[in-house]
Amino acid sequence: MTIGRVQSPRIIRIGGGVSAEVAQVLEQLRLSHPLIVTDENLVKLGHVAKVTRVLDTAGIHYGLFDGVVEDPTDICLDAGLAAFDAEDYDCVIGLGGGSSMDTAKAISFMSVNSGHVRDYKAPTQIDKCGPPLILIPTTGGTGSELTRWCVITDTAKTEKYNLSGLAAVATAALIDWEFTTTKPWRITADTAIDSLTHAMEAYVSRKAFSYTDAFALSAMPLIAKHVRAACLDGTNTEAREGLMLAASQAGMAFSNASVALVHGMSRPIGAHFHVAHGLSNAMLLPDVTAFSVDHAQDRYADCARVMEMATTGDSDQLACGKLVEGLRRLNDDLKVPAPSAQGLNKDRYFALLPTMAQQALASGSPQNNPRIPTQDDIVRLYQDLW
Repeated sequence: MTIGRVQSPRIIRIGGGVSAEVAQVLEQLRLSHPLIVTDENLVKLGHVAKVTRVLDTAGIHYGLFDGVVEDPTDICLDAGLAAFDAEDYDCVIGLGGGSSMDTAKAISFMSVNSGHVRDYKAPTQIDKCGPPLILIPTTGGTGSELTRWCVITDTAKTEKYNLSGLAAVATAALIDWEFTTTKPWRITADTAIDSLTHAMEAYVSRKAFSYTDAFALSAMPLIAKHVRAACLDGTNTEAREGLMLAASQAGMAFSNASVALVHGMSRPIGAHFHVAHGLSNAMLLPDVTAFSVDHAQDRYADCARVMEMATTGDSDQLACGKLVEGLRRLNDDLKVPAPSAQGLNKDRYFALLPTMAQQALASGSPQNNPRIPTQDDIVRLYQDLW
């Protein structure tokens, strides 16, 4: 019998407007002095004010660090740690997409763990917990609010690190889809495919088990149903709510079953070329699925059927073929570009392929894939992707 090991936040609140309960959650946890970790754009959009107004009304004194950058680095983390050390904060609120939430996680655990963040990269488990974490996502994609993972880029080594453990699990998650209605097409599409990748990879992972299967199988059809509508009309509340719910379900799935080859290959593209994480996942998902399907046909066929890319009458082999085609069609509909159309330097891209392949393997994620790749396999996939 497979033994599943699950880690999740102590408090999870989901629904439109639930971010207004942040003061109640702090009071429930006996917390009174949070540092809000976010980025400048969310300040400009008014999302931070939506939360701080609640804190002001409740008389809760807070600090603000809005220096988070996309694909947060060790330099960004150090600045956040300095902000945290500047006052006697008793908790951290991460408000934003994956970058803000991952930075908040790292500020929390690195405030009590010595050394550099690279000292804790996977497979090390970071179980010495820092101050409590309250995470409020503003994009329907990363699922970081429910996971035991975060990612920080090492600027000296140009490498993204997977960081994992109990210390990266939120104390509370407030999942409010209303924040996502301001997100443009590209961010909506990329974060949704990020969620889809989380769900699919969790379902086909060698570490999958029945608990994570349930979340993955629920998330996939929600994304397939709603992503196009959400891109076409950002104010479509049904689509936005569906994508946010799916992101959280997929986050719970991959947090406990792990991701696989797509994520392993995606991180080096982001580290070296600053391609958004969700976009690099979207670029890779069809080709990596085609590479992998024959080694878990029943599982990939389930993915195709729940997303209505195949029917119950289709054989597993036929369903797998329809899945690959359906993913390619989805990328076309969502205007997902190839690396060659992203303005990446071709010579540098191909020169870095051996390094990126090594970094992908070193992350550990490819070993969870149904078909475990060699370094040469990964190089060929990167070449085909161009």
